[in-house]
Amino acid sequence: MELKKTEITKLCSFYVSDWHLVTMLLPYISKKVNEEAKIATILEKDLKQNIVTLVEKLNLKNKEEILNLNWNKNERIKNILNELNEKQEFIIFINGSKEFIERQNIKLEKYFQTHLIKNKIKIINCYEITKYEGNVSKILDEHDKILNTSGEKEIEEIFPEYKVQEKKKVV
Repeated sequence: MELKKTEITKLCSFYVSDWHLVTMLLPYISKKVNEEAKIATILEKDLKQNIVTLVEKLNLKNKEEILNLNWNKNERIKNILNELNEKQEFIIFINGSKEFIERQNIKLEKYFQTHLIKNKIKIINCYEITKYEGNVSKILDEHDKILNTSGEKEIEEIFPEYKVQEKKKVV
């Protein structure tokens, strides 16, 4: 069986609280929903109430689509991957502890190594910076870009002193 390599872009995002996270993600998610991207979440804890509260206060045209995303705690990678449609960009948000994020990324990498996938896929790992006691450079080294309140950015745009390391692509 010949496997086609998937075009995967890994982004990281840093936040200080659940409210900061949902406030930062909402404009990006709204834009991607309008572009008809498929969006999935893998969350270690529920964000549903924060999303509902914020979306209810805003006048969004795609409010229902955003609220229909799974904002509850879950680990449903197989179900998510069954929803792949090669015509759509596929975005997977992963949020939780560093260990949780690493486990989910390993599961995704194993799946992408053994399955024929034709989608452009973005994996967005969201780190609560106040709980990460390590060096931020290590996280940046594992990602291609960064997502913040102004959208997708090159890491060097946000951290000008950061030196890009030669990355080994697994997939």
